[in-house]
Amino acid sequence: MSTVSAASVEAGALALGGEEKKPLRPCCACPETKKVRDTCIIEKGEENCTDLIEAHKDCMRQLGFKI
Repeated sequence: MSTVSAASVEAGALALGGEEKKPLRPCCACPETKKVRDTCIIEKGEENCTDLIEAHKDCMRQLGFKI
């Protein structure tokens, strides 16, 4: 499982040709942790995926979302 830092998100936005940076939306943040979390919840139930849920929340917090 990999994590995405805010710096890498900002660098990616700047590499798009200097366009004005659009704010990151919660639905698009942390796709790696979101996918793994969602798959676990569907297959095993929310109560069995607390570690993955917390990992996704931590990723979102690192990007500045208040969770």
